[in-house]
Amino acid sequence: MTAAANDGAALDLAPYQDTATILGILRSARTVAIVGLSSNPLRASHFVGFYLQRHGYKIIPVNPRETEVLGERSYPSLLDVPEPIDIVDVFRTPDAVPGIAREAVQIGAKALWLQYNIISPEGIAIAKQGGMKVIVDRCMKVEHARHLGRMHWLGFNTGIVTAKRAGR
Repeated sequence: MTAAANDGAALDLAPYQDTATILGILRSARTVAIVGLSSNPLRASHFVGFYLQRHGYKIIPVNPRETEVLGERSYPSLLDVPEPIDIVDVFRTPDAVPGIAREAVQIGAKALWLQYNIISPEGIAIAKQGGMKVIVDRCMKVEHARHLGRMHWLGFNTGIVTAKRAGR
């Protein structure tokens, strides 16, 4: 799969959507800093954070506009987080990614995860040069559910395949 980068050039996303890499990250990680995590339950970042928290990950909100999200203290930047971070999950615009990637490298995070439509060739390059694994244009919640058998949560993949309506 390719996507247009900010400058219009095509970027091959396949290396950043590798199933084995995704599985390795999901299985080894315990702590996820979600940059842009919102306290608004209608926002995608909140739903993803809630899901990941319910599935055993420690969530660290990173949002200067929040003080607490999902019962966890929110930090203004990755540099302010006082504990090690495995994954930096980004819910910000592509132009914010290079700065986030620099901070992620600086704190020694293991992976940079860019959610759907957050594509930043510069941010990807910074993270890769810093030794991080990088996932691009994928949702961490969806990938966790898909690969670790939890698509049934909230109504996905109930295990029932039928055209018959309930009660008939």
